[in-house]
Amino acid sequence: MSEIDQLHHAELPTSADLNETPLKIAIIGGGLSGLFTATLLEQAFAKQSDATPNAQITIFEKSRSVGRLATRYRTDDKTGKNWQCSFGAQFFTAKGESFNTFIADGITSGLLQPWLADVVTLTPTDIDEPVKIETKEQWDHKHARYVSTPKMTSWGRELADKLQHTTIQFTTRVAPLAQYGRLQTNTQTELFDDNGESLGHFDWVICTAPNAQAIELMADSGFAECAKIMQPKMLACYTLMLGWDATQSLPDALAQQALPKWDVAYIQDSILDRLFIEHQKPNHDQLLPSVTIHASNEWSEQHVDEEIDSIKAQLLAAAQQALHWNMQTAPSQVDCHRWRYASTVIDDKKPLGVLLDIDHQWIVSGDWCDRGNIESAYQMAEEVVAAIVHKH
Repeated sequence: MSEIDQLHHAELPTSADLNETPLKIAIIGGGLSGLFTATLLEQAFAKQSDATPNAQITIFEKSRSVGRLATRYRTDDKTGKNWQCSFGAQFFTAKGESFNTFIADGITSGLLQPWLADVVTLTPTDIDEPVKIETKEQWDHKHARYVSTPKMTSWGRELADKLQHTTIQFTTRVAPLAQYGRLQTNTQTELFDDNGESLGHFDWVICTAPNAQAIELMADSGFAECAKIMQPKMLACYTLMLGWDATQSLPDALAQQALPKWDVAYIQDSILDRLFIEHQKPNHDQLLPSVTIHASNEWSEQHVDEEIDSIKAQLLAAAQQALHWNMQTAPSQVDCHRWRYASTVIDDKKPLGVLLDIDHQWIVSGDWCDRGNIESAYQMAEEVVAAIVHKH
């Protein structure tokens, strides 16, 4: 077992074991990897008898929000109701004991709910033939898939709101570490934004960005594990989002008349991969009819640099072939999004784990260091915290 594996499987020390001097820790990226890391750092460095923690954490996030469980919605002016699509991760699983413990409060509060979806396979057919839908499985409590309610973004915001000793700086792009002169002073690293303004000095710098962005941040910096960052391959994904004005406007395949009841479809023989009916998720019944469709990663990667309008037209044609709408049942809302780094390709090799440079006290982490899912983000956050606590 490697040193990092030993750290990952060891219990984190209590606050009594930690250095009394507060550490300054920078986390680049406010996605779930960054939020999990900040949460676990606060827990590990908490002090029971003093309001001052043993760590001061700053998250630098380039966008205006946290969490990355992206939700896009539009409001109907007439009814005030929303079309809503979770155009990032649709759900997550929890297999390990530690992660199940971590999400337990969210389940108890109702923020996180199991999605007991009916799953089918859907094979596109000619427009004059019936839609081919066959029952595949039903998701159950034993192998639960969880969603965040009322939006997938709600969980990330809840995690951010609960942070007590972490500052989040939004719309802040951290410059590559090698861009602005001397990297370290008195063992600390000075970070800068993309305008060359100092963001402060930090004992530890943790990068949780996708690997293509991580390599840009760490290039020519002297990071000991730079060569490993691009080993995992990440594939793109296009997402098509559709909405209808009322259930009466839905095509038959979605209205589910004389068809197996279904919530999720694996689409066969198509550039499309999976379809999710948003308004049938837990606590989503007030939504206007909304559907999210993910294209296949392979097709998305092959077309990743095409104009988005061309992509939207191709996806819309494929969706119409799958769902058989006509003039009266066509969607009234259409949107499309491109994810350049959506899926981590796992081969027979062991996942990387977090990449650690003890001399500089820099860490590169993220779900892509493991298996690319949300639980992987949590497991990598555990490894990061174990490594920092072990050093101190």
